[in-house]
Amino acid sequence: MTRMLVVGGTHSGCGKTLVSLALMAALVRRGLKVQAFKVGPDFIDPGHHAIVTGRTGHNLDGWMTDAGTVQDIFTRHTIQAQDVPDVAIIEGVMGLFDGASGSSESGSTAEIAKWLNAPVLLVADARSMARSAAALIQGYTSFDPGLTFAGVLFNRVGSDNHVSLLAEAMKTYCPDVHLAGCLQRDDTLAVPSRHLGLMTADEHPLSAEHRDAMADWIESAVDIPAFLSLLPELYPGLPRVTPKAPVRARIGVARDAAFCFYYADNLRLLEEAGAELCFFSPLEDEDLPEGVSGLYFGGGYPEVHAEALADNESMRRAVFRFSESGKPVYAECGGFMYLMQGLRTGAGTLLPMCGCFAMECRMDVRFRALGYREITTMAPSILGAPWTVARGHEFHYSHISEEDPEALAIYKLRDRRDWRPQSEGFVRRNTLGSYVHLHFASNPALATAFVDACAGAR
Repeated sequence: MTRMLVVGGTHSGCGKTLVSLALMAALVRRGLKVQAFKVGPDFIDPGHHAIVTGRTGHNLDGWMTDAGTVQDIFTRHTIQAQDVPDVAIIEGVMGLFDGASGSSESGSTAEIAKWLNAPVLLVADARSMARSAAALIQGYTSFDPGLTFAGVLFNRVGSDNHVSLLAEAMKTYCPDVHLAGCLQRDDTLAVPSRHLGLMTADEHPLSAEHRDAMADWIESAVDIPAFLSLLPELYPGLPRVTPKAPVRARIGVARDAAFCFYYADNLRLLEEAGAELCFFSPLEDEDLPEGVSGLYFGGGYPEVHAEALADNESMRRAVFRFSESGKPVYAECGGFMYLMQGLRTGAGTLLPMCGCFAMECRMDVRFRALGYREITTMAPSILGAPWTVARGHEFHYSHISEEDPEALAIYKLRDRRDWRPQSEGFVRRNTLGSYVHLHFASNPALATAFVDACAGAR
């Protein structure tokens, strides 16, 4: 039977990603099959999850998708998967109760835990706290009576005496909350980070030695078998049969260190709609895959690899010719930047990109946009008819510095509060580019429409 656990945190930076990875590594080392999930719109953590577990990580988001969709994604990759995992680990986002709103649980880890009836392991940074830690835990565990807690795990503990003080405080003030363990601070285990978050698994894959070190670290503080026995079991439901449409279009998907931000369920929905996905590298390959009738460029770090992308003139020309031919091209954020005429670095150097849009983007030193977005299309496009609605997320440091007068902006954009005034969703020929990362499960008709457009262009 599959057991499940949500790893939540008191706040961003408390160590829940490291704890999640370490727990996955310890379970895998014990011979267990682990399926990882990530709450929220994050692309980077699922890549690290996949390195540790050997299985594709999936996002669960309560703002971009509804409860039924979250439950569907979770069950299809656990109890209804062909290779049923022994444990499902769901890494949370930000603090346990943080999400899209200050007054509701929408988009939060707590919301996902309640939708899945999953217990929460609360990770708390215990630096400079002893008795006060019990007050913190008491507040978190009593804030929402609808949540179940598997326990608390204190991180960045300084000494054996610190452990003793924390245990004493928990026994006195939180006797009903299981103290799963106290983890000593070990900065050597941290995954390097930069703008937009941690370094990706493509650029900093967790080595076997690193995974073993993480497993040793968590096993030094947590009795893994005993803790595992406390987790609830999931029982198999009826097998899910998702019929795939016959293959009717080959779609090239850019996939390398520069373009690695894809929701796994976006790719699944494209395949279910009849797409054969052919992965290629704009960094390394000289030409597009043979026989493709559509292209999909996800986000990533084109700014980090801008010189290499610019140097690969053969690929840039191939993408430009493909776009000019009128075949469908869909690009998000970093992929959109790659389709522009040029990318100007923070130092001011302008590097040539594909030129599908006669516009330039420039890197800034801080976020230009960050948050959830809902789009409504104002014209027909490769994503469907006018008034198509979908949800996604936007986060980037660059901005459009030179606009394309021939590109039509077809997105009406709304954040969690209200409609936004800026232009978005740019169309030229059958090429659509946007800074918004759409989650196709928010409206599966997107995937069908894009495959339809590609099939019609064969």
